[in-house]
Formats: sequence, C-alpha cells, structure tokens
Amino acid sequence: MNDGSPRLTWTEDGAPISGRFGDVYFSKEDGLAESRAVFLAGCGLPDAWHGRSRFMVAELGFGTGLNVAALIALWRRESPPGGRLHVFSIEGFPLSGDEAARALSGWPEIAEETAALIAAWPAPTPGFHRLDLPADWRVTLDVAIGPVEPTLARWSGRADAWFLDGFAPAANPDMWSPDVLRRVAERSRPGARVATFTVAGAVRRGLTEVGFAVEKQPGHGRKRERLEARLTGPAPTETPAPRVGVVGGGIAGQSVARALLNVGASPILIDAEAPGAGASGFPAALVTPRLDVGDEGLAALSAQALERAGALYDALPEAVTARGVVQLEQAPRDVGRFDRIAGQPIWAEGAMRRLNPSAASALVGEPSTTGGLEMRDARAVVPAAIRGAFLQGVEVIKASVHAIEETGTGVRLTDADGAVVVETDAVVITAGWGAAALVPQLALSPVRGQADWVEGVRGPAVAWGGYVVPTATGVLFGATHDRARTHVSQDPSDSRRNLATLKTRLPNLAESLEGSTSHSRAAIRATTPDRLPLAGRLGDRTWIVGGLGARGFALAPLLAEHVAAQIMATPSPLPTDLAARVDPRRLAERPRPAERST
Repeated sequence: MNDGSPRLTWTEDGAPISGRFGDVYFSKEDGLAESRAVFLAGCGLPDAWHGRSRFMVAELGFGTGLNVAALIALWRRESPPGGRLHVFSIEGFPLSGDEAARALSGWPEIAEETAALIAAWPAPTPGFHRLDLPADWRVTLDVAIGPVEPTLARWSGRADAWFLDGFAPAANPDMWSPDVLRRVAERSRPGARVATFTVAGAVRRGLTEVGFAVEKQPGHGRKRERLEARLTGPAPTETPAPRVGVVGGGIAGQSVARALLNVGASPILIDAEAPGAGASGFPAALVTPRLDVGDEGLAALSAQALERAGALYDALPEAVTARGVVQLEQAPRDVGRFDRIAGQPIWAEGAMRRLNPSAASALVGEPSTTGGLEMRDARAVVPAAIRGAFLQGVEVIKASVHAIEETGTGVRLTDADGAVVVETDAVVITAGWGAAALVPQLALSPVRGQADWVEGVRGPAVAWGGYVVPTATGVLFGATHDRARTHVSQDPSDSRRNLATLKTRLPNLAESLEGSTSHSRAAIRATTPDRLPLAGRLGDRTWIVGGLGARGFALAPLLAEHVAAQIMATPSPLPTDLAARVDPRRLAERPRPAERST
C-alpha cells in the first residue's frame, strides 16, 4: 500500500485538515466556489474547450476530488458537442473514499458527480488508476498515487490546463520544486493554462523560467491574490477521428475495439471466422495476475492490469461467475515466494491473503496438503458475456487478412487473392497466434491448450498447475500446455491428462465428474521470447496487442486502452516505464507485416 496517509482530522464545522501538512483542504463554507473561481475560471473554462473535440486537464493534488467533481459538473453542462475530456490527477497521500465522501457532502449541486467519483474511488496503491464514470459524460479520469515529480515524469500526456493545488509551498515544497514546474512545462500543449491559489515568489519565478507568462489575479474570499499563467505557442490542431482496422476477434481484439470506440475512433473488427472463435472462445476463463517477486515492473504491470480488467468486467451483467481465486502452492519454494508476494505494496489491503493448508482446504472445499494465496481481486468470467458487451456498436467483418500494407495515407488490408478487405487510417493486429505470420520478426511461439467442461456440477475457482473455473452452468478444468503444437482438433488423451491433473489436487470434484457428459476444446495461445506481452506501435500506422499467453483476459483491457491512446494521441493509462516494457519494437525494430491468412 501507499507509504503514507494524509493523517486526516476535521475542523468543528467539518472541513478536512491534513495533519501531515498542517493545512485545510478547503474552506467548508465556500470550498466549491473557491475551486470554481481559482481553478475553473483561472484556466479559462469553459471557453478554453469550446470547439475542441478533445481537452486535457492535469492536476497536482487530487485530495478530496473537489476540483475534479467541479470540473466534471461544468463539463457536463457546457461541453462541446461530441467532445471528450481527459483528466489526470496526482496524489501523494490519498484519502479513503469514505473520507472523501464526508468532505464533499456539503455541496448538493455536485452530488451526482461526487457520487460517481466516490463509487470509482482509486485504491491507495502506488501507480496509475483509471476510474470509470458514466459513459455519456465522455470523461476519462486517471488518478496516479505517488510522489509528484517521478509520477509526473511517468505520464505520457500533454495538458491543455493545469490545476496546481498542493498545500502551501512553505508546508509542501516538493509539490512546487523547480523540477516539478519543469515537468509541468514539458507535459503541456502550446497555449496551456495554469491556475493556482499561491502567489509565492518561488512559484512565480519557477513558472516564468520554464516558459509561462505569469499574472497575479484577484483572489477568492480571504485570499487577496492568486496566479494564472499561460504557455506561449499556437493552439493545438484538431484531427478527425480515425477509422481503425482491428485484425482478430479474441479478447485482445474485442478490448481494442471497445477502447477505440470509447475514445471516439471508429473501429472495424475483422476475423476469419467470428469473434471468440479462437483461444477466447471457451465457456469460462480465469482473470489472474502473473505473480512475480523478481521484477517489480512486471509485477506492477500485472497488478494494474488485474485492477483494470476487474473494474470493466464487474460492470457487465452475467460476466463474472466468481470473485476470488485460490492459488495453491506447487513447490516448496512457493512457501517463501507467496509470503513475499502477499507483502508487495502493489496490492490493495487484503488483496493477497496468505493461506495455511487448513484455510486453503476450507476455500477449495477439499483437503489440501499445501497452503496458498487467496487472490481476492482475481475472477472467473464468461467470455461470451464480455464479447457481447465489448463489441456493442462495433462494425464486424468476416474475412481473412492475408497482407497489411501501409500506403502513406492509410492502411490496406487484403485477402489471399489480393482483394481489398478494407482500407482504414490505422490497423491493430490482435490475431493471437495468427500474428506470428503477419509479423514474423516478433518470433512468437505457439502453446496449445485443451480444456474440458461439464454441465450441472459446481466447483471453486482454483489454480495450481492445472485449474478449475466455474462456468455459468457448470465447471471447466484443464488445461494442457504443449509448446510447438498447432492443431486445434480435440485430443482424447489430453482430456484424460486434464482429469488426471484434477485428481491430484481436487479428487472429490474429479470423482463427481465421472459419468457426466464432458465437452472439450483446444486453442493456440501466442507467447513471446521474453514472456512479456506486446502492446504498441509497429509501423507508422500499424499497432499490435498480442503475445498475451494464458493471461489474455487479465492483460487485454489495459493494454488495449494503452494502444488506443497511442493511436488517438491521448494520455495512456500505462506509466511510460511500463509502456516501454511492452513495446513490440523491443523484439523487432519497425517490422514490415508479412503475408499470412488469419
């Protein structure tokens, strides 16, 4: 968890005070009016976003969320038709959702915005958190928890407006350091505006030195003055929303299509059979993180991806069949390894609970000779329910893409006969193992997996080397893991292997399946040489989300939003260091897509 709290106390009239900095967050009697006067009007809102299809506001000092709630309320009243607002806010010492709700309870005029904000309130874990607000508000909100300067350095966005709302420079100098103000300038669009309550000389000089024209303005309430600043330069140009081809209809393609649609692009999903026909077409799937104690970046990526996937799936009717997955120990080394994983600061409190054999037995419903981890935020999901929701409103074309050609002004996708399937402004390859031939330079490897399922039997969500997943009407178990096999026909010997694996850990469940009619299915998953996923740019107009291995349902939603942000030139939900870890160009520098049917 985060290494510090704000040490919150309250005044007699209910205003929140940070004991850490010895200052109030706002005046209880006119805090909302102050926010509107200092930050909204100080940044020229709403006039500054009129005529813009996309507008970006960044804030240093998320605090109670008051500024963000006031901003969203103004946006909802006076946003440009079809426009989209992106908000990024940093907080070093986060409040809890309950504390924020109490702090914001005095302003019924923003009650709807406050309620939505509290419902999506971020966990206090370090890193970036994307919060979901009602879709018709057209607002994307990212909150980052961590020290201001290094956190700002990891952000990929460029803001049109800044709310500098840290505590006073004398009490909180880190928020106002020359390095922070330099980062503000680096992360600003030409013409960006800055608003803040402080008129401290160091802040005025710091903003001036990094290129802002600074002016004092009349203050609000008891404060005589405040600051407004503006970065010189031409206003940003607007570009039309692109049409983007998405090649492959598995969970990666579905997630990319959803993410593109959400940021205003027009996705076209192309699949040779139908969405979900490949590895994402089983009746159930586990959404679990990759557990890692030797690579902090990889562990952080896995935790952020799990949080994002869980938030999206929880919002879908009938998509989640179980919350919480038990990971049983497989080898003696897992005892110490699981202890370290449970103590990692990337997990919210209680998200990773260490289990002794007795506790593990109670959760899986059978005697266990080993302990394990209860992964509270892991899930079992129904892929069909996710597919239906993610592809709502998305154009789908049934076709095999044999070649991808960048034309300079767009992308041409053709079939095996050279006929044009579609021409788009950009393309994202999400074809799973099919991407291996489209981009052979990435050296993807196939892993065949076969799973079995039965109806009318219930089981826990548990993993060890095999796994058990509740479906909507029964239970799925497996799966085989065979490298270099690429046929997808069902193999009875693999079904026997799956049942034998199940008997080793859950013999009672295995026995209950005897005599039941079972079903089986095989699919090919794609893995990378370094076991890291691929998400990013391949060419001028070509991107990829792939190499997800067996964790597609955990990784795809976050990585899809990252790629959609790159295509639309909007801020990514991924910190820049984690984005670099999944950049496909680490394996092939700007490869040319090759010919192959998907």
